[in-house]
Amino acid sequence: MRPTFLVLLAAFNGAKWVEEQVVSILAQESVNVSILISVDSSNDGTELLVDKLCNQDPRISILPHGMKFGGAAKNFFRLIKESPNINYDGIAFSDQDDIWLPRKLIDAFECMTQNNSDAYSSDVLAFWSDGRTEPVIKSQHQVAYDYYFEAAGPGCTYVFSSYLFQNIKTHISEQFATLDAVSLHDWYLYAYSRAHGYKWIIDSKANMLYRQHLNNQFGVNMGFPALRRRISSIYDGWYFKQAAFTATSIGKRQDPFVITWINLRRVDMFFLAFKGYKCRRRLREKIMFSFICLGLAVIGHR
Repeated sequence: MRPTFLVLLAAFNGAKWVEEQVVSILAQESVNVSILISVDSSNDGTELLVDKLCNQDPRISILPHGMKFGGAAKNFFRLIKESPNINYDGIAFSDQDDIWLPRKLIDAFECMTQNNSDAYSSDVLAFWSDGRTEPVIKSQHQVAYDYYFEAAGPGCTYVFSSYLFQNIKTHISEQFATLDAVSLHDWYLYAYSRAHGYKWIIDSKANMLYRQHLNNQFGVNMGFPALRRRISSIYDGWYFKQAAFTATSIGKRQDPFVITWINLRRVDMFFLAFKGYKCRRRLREKIMFSFICLGLAVIGHR
């Protein structure tokens, strides 16, 4: 029997790309797929386009239009909260502007089955309109506390088992009113899953083309400008405040490790500096994390 999948697609001003994205999802091999779309109130005709797609294919359904979220995270949380209570074999996330290769979902399902994992994410192949491509590697070895400080890769690669997803749905429904503070749903959901003992596998197989353009809310972090933005977000306090909020919201504020840094004092940053090897997956980011924590221990957040 073919596995069944629900794909949650969050859209905003995506009329230029969303049809190509939807076509690539509906063309997935060896699975039965349904799509649920939520549109953050747009001004480019996205709502009309997804209505047309829905009328053309019964596998597509749409949440009521007219809501304004201002970011992808709250839109995905809405999709989770309002998703149908049907026992799919897998639930996947989709952006509005990528292209899925035909075996994306079945390969994820088989990988999860073989590894007895509750959730899945993967590397991707970033691409630009000028024809450039660049592999984005996120499949470094997971470490003890990486989930408090980074995502498991782009959220558009995420696939959840039905069991884990139902627990996530319950959590999101209970916390929905407070989740405006979350900027990155992919980081938040990875943290929730890992912190509660669910097994997550990050696959090195890239089964999707990850579009890069000026309208990406959060795209590939490449080059010096991206590095400067990331360091700025750390020194102005956003990054560690997000980590602290996430740890609190998912019920881990009293975790012995979290207690040592969640107040974000200079002494806490000094402690974290010596735990960098447990807080990020990529070697250079372990080193950067430790040096930045030492800097914050000296000068504090701005």
